[in-house]
Amino acid sequence: MEQSRATMNAAQMDFLQLLGHIKTIEELEELSQVVSDFYARKAEEGMNRLWETGQWSKEKDEEMMRTHLRTPYK
Repeated sequence: MEQSRATMNAAQMDFLQLLGHIKTIEELEELSQVVSDFYARKAEEGMNRLWETGQWSKEKDEEMMRTHLRTPYK
């Protein structure tokens, strides 16, 4: 365990300590929702930047919706 601590950054260590305070499944679910909301907001902010800079457009959006990106399995 000591070796894995050496590879964690300060943010990861802080988050791990935060998890130690979770006492119920409800608290865990609430924290999970907060983390999900955080990353959803970051993704939305990133997409907004792409739209504002012209790196994304309605045409690109439609192209992505028509693109088949699934892995073919045999």
